[in-house]
Amino acid sequence: MQGIVDVTGEVILAIIPILIFFIFFQLRYLKLPSFEVTKVLVGLLITAIGMILFLYGVYNGFYPVGFEIGEFLGSIEQMWILIPIGFVLGFLTAFAEPAVRVLCYQVERSSSGYIRAKLMLYTLSLGVAVFVAIGMAKIVYGIPFLYIITPGYVLALVLLWLSDKDFIGIAFDAGGVATGPMAVSFLMSMLVGMASSHSERDAVVDGFGIVALVALAPIIFIMLLGVYVKYKRR
Repeated sequence: MQGIVDVTGEVILAIIPILIFFIFFQLRYLKLPSFEVTKVLVGLLITAIGMILFLYGVYNGFYPVGFEIGEFLGSIEQMWILIPIGFVLGFLTAFAEPAVRVLCYQVERSSSGYIRAKLMLYTLSLGVAVFVAIGMAKIVYGIPFLYIITPGYVLALVLLWLSDKDFIGIAFDAGGVATGPMAVSFLMSMLVGMASSHSERDAVVDGFGIVALVALAPIIFIMLLGVYVKYKRR
């Protein structure tokens, strides 16, 4: 039970500042009726329970199984097959990320339906899939990380000038939400396991960097979508 006690402490420390912030505004400005306050408090309680169960599952399930799968994949002789496997896993990981769905919903709501949530979700998931495949290729062929990340950020800077301005802020926020628990806990542990099982690869040098690629993927792909929208408007 020590693991779940530690996770509970972490979640409580994360929730308490939000609770204090809400109570301050409730007493000073909001003055919401009691049933609304009850709804908020129940929502925070459910959120805390969900975070505790989720993080406990991540620490005891995703991390170990990701590492074990990575070690198995790293022992395959036909290493090139890891690239399409990475594409599929990257797509599914982003597609299942709760924070990604929240962002897509908020974008559709804020744009009054102009930017569809499904379009955002599939664009973002496709971007993560492509860059996870690139991360797999980095391990398979021993490509230096700087050869991938530097051109990626140069492309992102160029797209800042070309993309529709409505998509720029969304793109950089998408880069943050894509690197959620699903990507970090499963993909990173899997790549570290792959690199550690491969005799020619270093687990520290080759196993890390996937989170940076996952963060960069939505920035580029959402701004590419912005370029397309800007072109269609013209």
